[in-house]
Amino acid sequence: MTGTVNRRGQGRRFGSFVLPGHHAGFSVLPVLILAGILAVVVLVSLGIGGASIDSVKIISHLAHKTGLVGTGTDDFTARILDSLRLPRIMRAVVIGGVLGVAGAVMQSLFRNPIADPGIIGVSASAACGAVAMIVFGPEIWGRFYPMVGPYGVPMAAFAGAVLATMMIRALSRQEGYTDAALMLLIGVAINAIAIAGVGIFTYLANDMQLRSLTFWQMGSVSGSGQADWPALLVMLAGAGYLLTLGTPLNLFLLGEAEARHLGVEVESLKQRATIITALVVGAAVAVSGIIAFVGLLAPHLVRLVCGPDNRTVLPASALCGAILLVLADAVARVIVLPAELPIGLVMGIFGGPFFLFLLLREKKRRRI
Repeated sequence: MTGTVNRRGQGRRFGSFVLPGHHAGFSVLPVLILAGILAVVVLVSLGIGGASIDSVKIISHLAHKTGLVGTGTDDFTARILDSLRLPRIMRAVVIGGVLGVAGAVMQSLFRNPIADPGIIGVSASAACGAVAMIVFGPEIWGRFYPMVGPYGVPMAAFAGAVLATMMIRALSRQEGYTDAALMLLIGVAINAIAIAGVGIFTYLANDMQLRSLTFWQMGSVSGSGQADWPALLVMLAGAGYLLTLGTPLNLFLLGEAEARHLGVEVESLKQRATIITALVVGAAVAVSGIIAFVGLLAPHLVRLVCGPDNRTVLPASALCGAILLVLADAVARVIVLPAELPIGLVMGIFGGPFFLFLLLREKKRRRI
C-alpha cells in the first residue's frame, strides 16, 4: 500500500488514516480532560431519573462509601444509588470503554475508518450465539443449565464474535492485503445472516425465553446481577491488553511488509488483536445485548481532537466510549418517563446520522 505525505508534513496518509509524524507521541492532556468529563457525566447521570437526586447528596454518599466521611445520605437515596443507578452506570462505563477501544483497534486492523463491531456483524454474531444458548441451552445442559447458563451465554457470545471476525478477515483479504470495501460488504452480509439467526431463534423460543431475547435485541445496561461479573472482568482484562497495542498498530498502518521490517510480528499481532477484540465484544454483548455505533463514534471524535496517534487514540477512545454510553443511558432513563427507552435505540438514533455523515464525507474525499 502506498502512502503520501500530508500537507503539513506531519505524517503519511494511508486511505483515511494519517500516521503520526516523527514528533508525535502519547499526549496525556486529552486523556486527562476526557477522564474529567467522564467523572462529571457520571455525577450528573447519577442524579437524573424518575427521582432526581441533588449532586451534594451524591457526593456525600460516594464519600461515605469510600470511607472519606463518617455519615452518608438518607436511606431512600442510598437505596436508589446503590441498587439501581451505580451498578448500571458502572456497566455503562465498562461496556462503553470496551466498545470504544475495540472500535479503534478494528479500524486500524482493517485500515478502514468505518469499521465497527456493530456495522461489520461482530456484535450481531455475538448476540446470535448468546440467543442460541438461551433457546437451546436448557435442552443441551438439562438440569445443569441453571449453573451453566450465566457463564455459557457469555461463552456462546464470544464464540459467535470470534467466528464472525475470523470470517471477515479471511474473506476480505486479497494478495496479502485487506480490501476495505470488500470487508464492509462481507460484514454487512454476515450482519444480515446473524440477525436472521436471531430471528429464527426468536421464532423457536417459548414465552419465558422471548422475554430474555428482548434484552439482546434492543440493548440494556441494567444487567442481571452477579452473573455479569465474569464477563465484566473479561472485558476489563481484554481492554487493558488492547490499550498496549498503540505503537504496533501505528506501524501496522504503514503496511504489513513495512511493519515486519520494523520488527512487528504482523501475523501474531493480527491474531492477538482480532481474538481479544472479539472476546471483549462478545462479553459486552453477553452483558448488554447489541449496542451499535459506540465503536464507530468514539474513535472518530477522538481523532478529530487528539490526532491520529494510536498511543493516544486507544485510551481516549475508551474514555469517549464510556462518556457516550453513560450519556445514552441517562437519555434512555428520562426521555419516556415513567418508562425506559432501550439504550441500543438511543445509540441508533444518534449513531445512524453520524455514520451517514462519514459515508458522505468519504464520498466527497474520493471525488477530490
